[in-house]
Amino acid sequence: MRHALSLLLASTACIAAPALAQDMAPAADAAADADSAGIIVFGRGETRQVQEITTRDLVTLTPGTNALKAIEKLPSVNFQSSDPFGSYEWSQRVSIRSFNQNQLGFTFDGIPLGDMSYGNHNGLHITRAISSENIGTVRVSQGSGSLGTQSTGNLGGTVETFSMDPADALGAQGNLTYGSDETWRAFARLNMGSADGIRGYVSYAYGSTDKWKGQGTQDQHMVNAKVVIPVGDGKLDGWLSYSDRREQDYQDMSMDMINRLGWKWDNTSPDYAKAVLYADIGNNRGETGAPVSNAAAGTVYPDNVTSVWDAYYDAAGLREDWLGAIGYSTPLGDHANFKIKGYYHNNSGMGLWATPSVPSPTGGSPLSIRTTEYDMDRIGAFGSVDATIGVQTLEAGAWYENNKFNQARRFYAFKSRTEAGLSFRDYPKNPFATQWEFDFTTDTIQYYVRDKIDLGMLTINLGWKGFKVTNEAEAVVSSSFPEGKIKAEDWFQPHAGFAVELSPEAEIFGGFTQVTKAFASATTTGPFSTNQAGFDQIRDDLKPESSDTYELGLRYNSSRFNGTLGAYLVNFRNRLLAVQVGSPILGLASALQNVGNVRAVGIEAAGNLTLGQGFGLYASYSYTDATYRDDVLNSSDGTLVAAIKGKTVVDSPKHLLRGELNYDQGPLFGRIGANYMSKRYYSYTNDASVDGRVIVDASIGYRITDQIEVQLNASNLFDKKYISTIGSGGFGNSGDAQTLLIGAPQQFFVTLKAGF
Repeated sequence: MRHALSLLLASTACIAAPALAQDMAPAADAAADADSAGIIVFGRGETRQVQEITTRDLVTLTPGTNALKAIEKLPSVNFQSSDPFGSYEWSQRVSIRSFNQNQLGFTFDGIPLGDMSYGNHNGLHITRAISSENIGTVRVSQGSGSLGTQSTGNLGGTVETFSMDPADALGAQGNLTYGSDETWRAFARLNMGSADGIRGYVSYAYGSTDKWKGQGTQDQHMVNAKVVIPVGDGKLDGWLSYSDRREQDYQDMSMDMINRLGWKWDNTSPDYAKAVLYADIGNNRGETGAPVSNAAAGTVYPDNVTSVWDAYYDAAGLREDWLGAIGYSTPLGDHANFKIKGYYHNNSGMGLWATPSVPSPTGGSPLSIRTTEYDMDRIGAFGSVDATIGVQTLEAGAWYENNKFNQARRFYAFKSRTEAGLSFRDYPKNPFATQWEFDFTTDTIQYYVRDKIDLGMLTINLGWKGFKVTNEAEAVVSSSFPEGKIKAEDWFQPHAGFAVELSPEAEIFGGFTQVTKAFASATTTGPFSTNQAGFDQIRDDLKPESSDTYELGLRYNSSRFNGTLGAYLVNFRNRLLAVQVGSPILGLASALQNVGNVRAVGIEAAGNLTLGQGFGLYASYSYTDATYRDDVLNSSDGTLVAAIKGKTVVDSPKHLLRGELNYDQGPLFGRIGANYMSKRYYSYTNDASVDGRVIVDASIGYRITDQIEVQLNASNLFDKKYISTIGSGGFGNSGDAQTLLIGAPQQFFVTLKAGF
């Protein structure tokens, strides 16, 4: 144990005394849940591969853990993060069936979250939308998800998160967690309501942890509130959340750096003098392009460092979000239903980095803080109406969103050569330069039509969706980046599927889905990440990425065993990659280009087995063979850029194997799980890779009473050294690159939960 564990008491007060709503149940109920193997729900009746993780599973993780870390046990889900909670956004990555994060769809209570990537231009991360203790269900569709999903990027899968409903009684819950690296987390929730009237809850969570290597802190304040109001036969529901997250970064690594500098190498902070020395030496060697600042520093780095890029002084991500929504749903007679929801999201944030490439204009420091700054205002609405007529249930829905996104690159000065004078935990003020600033406007219109035909033993789903997404960029502070407008449009994306009931326990399912992905609106990704000439070259000819997914599978559900076995084929077309536009002699910048196709084939299996006496066993396995079907060629002259035909897709492990033994009976509960991931490539030509690894996590808990329990969690139980995230700095055609992040070592956490 890296730090001595302390058990700290939390007190909460309330009037009524129900069991902890969804987070904690009486021992008898918990045992019943365990016996029914209800932790993971396999999508019975669905015509596609789908599973659900419930609250019962989420609460066994360390409080504050990203819900995406919980779904990593599901087939074909590849999740990575360099912190034990899976919430450090710079390192957090999720891919499904070889599709990376910006090719997946994410929603929260139906509200679109965009691609949840770092510096997201069209949404926010789930960890900034809801506290983990308030999540009711997470649903994963390894294919493209349902037609009604509010997403224009779900080529390869959809993750839908749903908040839990308020209880119909007055009560309260409090959690307090302490653990390795001075981890603290406090959570409190007050629930009010009655069975026939208004119900609601409000919660506050604060979590803080020191980095497990180097210096720095990652913390977050989060407030959630939900209300449900009966209105006649229907109901209104409202959501409001606020998040203030500040995280200092870990050093991006390469394999060369790991071998040369060690597994615990990190930024130099708080040693500002060391960072100044590295920058001086880098300037003298001509590595940064900056003028010579201190010839006395020489040209030889200390500490086995070979480049100024081996150690940044510091870097951080700051994010502040408000998210609100109000929805209304009601039956329309006996055979129809209507739903509508409007939402608003405001984000302000920035990524900070101490760059040795631009010196501070005052004070003499060879460093400055370079920021990428974000301001976002999204407003949207979505709704649907359905009607059952005989054996058919017809449904139609639509979604509209207007997203105004401002992105800027600015520089801030350090105080002097001997004193930084700036904190990476606060928003800096008074920039000395704005390199560029752009306003982006993205308008999204999407609709869908679906027909579910119930023929008893046979269920058929037919339908399609369509969208038009218009992206426009306008310069506030001009630069080499382009202005203009581009759109992606596909009004007919068909879906078809079936499910055949073979017996009360078994069914066969299968389907076909076609999906098109919209373009991104940002200078750091998408068609606007080039110059004006490059954008003008591609704006009329660039094709959006699209995929065709074929699935076939078998589900089995009984009192002792629940499982699924499936196979899939995905043809991914019009892959986008930044490639130099035109002949090199023209001097044009790199721009997005359609560079060919990808094919992925695979099998997926997962199952829950109830062993009796409180014991249960879960296991999943997936095999993915994803390869590039074409070499990358320059679109203008046909010259070879990268010979990758037949190579494995980057960050796409062929084998994922997960196993878990759990126990829940009487006051005692616990689980131990192992997670195997095979080799992953981080170059397109497959000449750079990281080895496979097995990570073991465990938890054990004791219910002191029906309302009070203590829980101990261990992550990376056997202290395995491994590479977690690959591609933090992108992927190159070949060779080693500074694009790796190291996984957290063994850590322990203890939590006291109390509810009344």
